[in-house]
Amino acid sequence: MGLLQVSFLSAIICFAVSAQGQSYVPGEVIVKMKSQSSKSSTHKFIGKLSLNNKMALKRSWKRFKMHQFKIGKDQNVDQVVNDLLLDPDVEYAEPNYIFKKQSVGIEGEPMSFSEVEEELSSMNSGFAAGFNQTGADINADEAWNIISNLSNKPVVAVIDSGVDYSHYVFADSGAIWTNTDEIPGNGIDDDGNGYVDDVRGWNFVNNSNDPMDDDNHGTHVAGIVLGMTQNILKATLDPAVIEIMPLKFLDSQGVGTTSDALEALNYAINNGANVLNNSWGGGSYSQALHDVVSQAYSNGITFIAAAGNSANNNDTQPTYPAGYSVPNVISIAATSSSDNLASFSNFGASSVHVGSPGISILSTLPNDSFGYSSGTSMAAPFASGLAALLIREKGSINGYQVKGVLYDYSQGVSGLSGKVASQSRIDAFQALDFVQKNDIDTYQPDYTGSTRGLASAGGGGAAAAGGCGLVRSLTSGGQGGPKGPTGKTLFFLGLLFAPVLLMNILRIRKKKEIESRRQFPRYKMDSEVRISVGEKQLVGQMSSISLGGARIDTDALLEKGGIVTLNIASPEGDQQIQVEGRVVWSEEKKAYGVQFCDARDEAVAAIGGWTQKLSKT
Repeated sequence: MGLLQVSFLSAIICFAVSAQGQSYVPGEVIVKMKSQSSKSSTHKFIGKLSLNNKMALKRSWKRFKMHQFKIGKDQNVDQVVNDLLLDPDVEYAEPNYIFKKQSVGIEGEPMSFSEVEEELSSMNSGFAAGFNQTGADINADEAWNIISNLSNKPVVAVIDSGVDYSHYVFADSGAIWTNTDEIPGNGIDDDGNGYVDDVRGWNFVNNSNDPMDDDNHGTHVAGIVLGMTQNILKATLDPAVIEIMPLKFLDSQGVGTTSDALEALNYAINNGANVLNNSWGGGSYSQALHDVVSQAYSNGITFIAAAGNSANNNDTQPTYPAGYSVPNVISIAATSSSDNLASFSNFGASSVHVGSPGISILSTLPNDSFGYSSGTSMAAPFASGLAALLIREKGSINGYQVKGVLYDYSQGVSGLSGKVASQSRIDAFQALDFVQKNDIDTYQPDYTGSTRGLASAGGGGAAAAGGCGLVRSLTSGGQGGPKGPTGKTLFFLGLLFAPVLLMNILRIRKKKEIESRRQFPRYKMDSEVRISVGEKQLVGQMSSISLGGARIDTDALLEKGGIVTLNIASPEGDQQIQVEGRVVWSEEKKAYGVQFCDARDEAVAAIGGWTQKLSKT
């Protein structure tokens, strides 16, 4: 069966590309206020942007002090964002970025249940092997044999292209989440959550209460989630032990926006989801999305994310939301039937956490059918289903602890050595067995790292939390799993959060030097730098660098106070990072001082490594 290629971006959502090559919705920006103590201050802020900047409010997220605006037809998104960053009332501003599903489409034609049964019988697979029809033994059926007889049903929010909730697999098993506080069909928002008749989730693309799948992707993902918790290839289905909350933010081509993702995530957080499955992503860092993921962490929610399908190293080329260093985010790579990394899968020895089957996965499709698909989109829901089983056993376990269990109680495989932090593929039995036999401490560290890099000289950077979801277990009799939480976790903890640890070191150093004139030591560095100013692309030479900024030599005219994006090559020329900054001084219009104001943790870590080999100025 040949693989279908990923569909082109939807014609419904036309997109633009910034100078940095990042796609976004034209004519829209997302803005966060620095303070929003009252309605009057909010109205004053919105009025100011409407009057002075010719912007129209589209949507607000009061909980996060964020607003979505439509800008004027004659305005450029990049320029508007740069202007807003200079506004004293604005904490940050960004385009409304585009994200896409992380699968390669459906392989072959959809099949009926009888056709699936015939095919699997001819392959000698049978149904006893469980739902993992990949050849890799993730011990799903062994896990089913030890599932406790409990009444609670954790909720997995499938944030995707919707779900065919009428598919007999979901309908007959009772797997679809129901909003019991809403009276269906009465046209009233009974529970006051802002959504009318949202009895089974929401469609954020069309703003309706019908999250029906029109792309296949979400239904396929949801089938994998459910299939990790029970055998869905049975003539008579067992009652579901988890629930699936369908939230549609990807359109019929598998394309979605930051603003709709924020809506979907906010809905899931507010309506009781325990696990968030995110089989989508993109290369654009969104501070707004980071803030909402951080809120999910504060609520103890597990955040599963597909690592991406570009065969990239996420340590140096992050995919988001999988690339956020929030302690509840679990980045999932795709593996083959022989437990090797899938050829298309992104990887990362520190930023991708564990592997999961992702090649030719059999799952549900709309209209009571089934089919195969590949991608990290398929790998992630295996982890989400397993996370739900762990939460079902220990209702108090949080996302930070779930991450630790998946990390430690997985199966080490040589094919993932150096590719993912745990060097392992998920193992359902080991993880579930450990949680059942041990009390899990519900501790989780404070996380205030919702900003991605160094603050400007006058502000304080937000510290990222350490830890990789390390489990604190309080043994309550019985045997633990075959591996203890201090085994692989402690070995790879340094690798997994090296950027975070470096950032903490740098911030301690920053605090000690805060009273000095030069906030960070400056180092001599002769390296080419490419400068993006709006639509213009310039070339310069870097003569010095620090953790807080750089000196750029160029004949081009740069405006003091202007926002620029720097693509900086390492001293050896074998690495490149991208940082944003503000021009804070100029010298005879030939040399400029650029203060970093939006550096990613990875970029700061890279600079820290470079400076160890450089001499001070």
